[in-house]
Amino acid sequence: MKKAVVILSGGLDSTTCMGIARDQGYDIYPITFDYGQRQKREIENARQVAAYYHTAGRHKVISLGFLKEFGGSALTDESIDVPEAGHMGPVDSDIPITYVPGRNLLFLSIATSYAEVIGAEAIYIGVNALDYSGYPDCRPEFIRKVEEVMALATRVGVEGGPIRIETPLIHWTKAEIIREGNRLEVPYHLTTSCYNGQEKACGVCDSCRLRLKGFEENGSKDPIPYRV
Repeated sequence: MKKAVVILSGGLDSTTCMGIARDQGYDIYPITFDYGQRQKREIENARQVAAYYHTAGRHKVISLGFLKEFGGSALTDESIDVPEAGHMGPVDSDIPITYVPGRNLLFLSIATSYAEVIGAEAIYIGVNALDYSGYPDCRPEFIRKVEEVMALATRVGVEGGPIRIETPLIHWTKAEIIREGNRLEVPYHLTTSCYNGQEKACGVCDSCRLRLKGFEENGSKDPIPYRV
């Protein structure tokens, strides 16, 4: 059976990628990163999602704690507040303070190593260029360049069988992502998207706002609890 590594954060997008990879016939090998993020709950959510898809035994949780030492992001540096805004306010068009420098580059590099070891032909990552157009490591051109480097830096690439990066959500709206996830019966009740990492999602950070807006536009109800 063909294999795929899925970069699984425990959030809505990466869990949808799990469902898509399974639907496309892949044997799934999830990998989750503990990079010092303040929303530690998502790691437990990732474990629950892995168990739901019967992949808990092969689920890897990799520590990248040095990103917290670097700081520079509201997700890893507790001296920087997670931005909040009114429910109807626009999402910032500039690079948000929630951007974690080098995160996806590191994730894909390590996932490539895992994929080559287990003989996977693809890596699924839930990047999206619409929700956060300011994130430089969520752009299609970034993905293409990393694929080029992977082909040069791996034995399978040099031998003519490069590992592909699959980004099925990259041009979808949040509503479109949720619609596909509902079709595939993705377990959104096991996911979290909140940047603050509390027992209940805050409902006011950009990630919560985008998620709630996506469910509303899709005409469905978000199954997780919210503080606001």
